[in-house]
Amino acid sequence: MSGNSPGEAQNTSISNGASIPKGSQRSLLVYTVVALGLALFIRFFIAAPYVVSGASMEPNFHDWQYLIVDRISYDLEAPARGDIIVFDLPQNESRALIKRIIGLPNETVVLSGQKVTITNAEHPQGFTLEEPYLDPANLTGVNELTMTLANDEYFVLGDNRRVSADSRIWGSLPRKDIVGRVFMRLYPLNQISIFPSESRYLEK
Repeated sequence: MSGNSPGEAQNTSISNGASIPKGSQRSLLVYTVVALGLALFIRFFIAAPYVVSGASMEPNFHDWQYLIVDRISYDLEAPARGDIIVFDLPQNESRALIKRIIGLPNETVVLSGQKVTITNAEHPQGFTLEEPYLDPANLTGVNELTMTLANDEYFVLGDNRRVSADSRIWGSLPRKDIVGRVFMRLYPLNQISIFPSESRYLEK
C-alpha cells in the first residue's frame, strides 16, 4: 500500500487485521467521487448505453442488442441522412426510440407505396432513395404521405416499415429531441461494429 514494500511497518493500529490508513481512506473517497463524477459526465454528456427493444429496426437491429450512443458529434456537425439515431419521442419524452434519418430540415418527403422521394434545393425535381438495408418482407402495406420539414425538423423511419411507429404516425422530429447517433454495437459479440447499419445515398 502507498508504495510501501511488503513487510514494511505502517503507522496504523492493528485489531484483528490491519486497518486502512486515514490518508488512504481519504484517497479512496476522492478517487471514488472522481470516478463517479466522470462516469456520470460521460453518461449524460458524451456517450450513453441503450438496449434495443422491439422489432421496428429489423433486420438490422434486434432485441437485446447493446448500443453506445454518441451524444456530442451532433454538436460539431449536423445529423445526416442515413444516420441511425436515438431520440426522445416528442409526444412522450420518457420514451426513447431508435430510427433512421430519412428527411433533413427544409426538405419535402414524399411516400408513395414503398417509394421514398426527397425534394430539396439541390434536387427540385426530387430523387428516390435506394434502400438496400430494407427487407422486402417488412414493406407490406401502402404509404401515402407528403411532409415538408421546418429548418429544425427531421423525418425518421424504422427499417421495419411494417411495424414501425415513426414520422409517418407522429410527425416530424424536432432537433432538440435527438439524443445522439448510434456509435457502436457492443453486443452480440459477433456483430460488434462502429456506426452499425448507417447508409449513404446516391442523390440523382
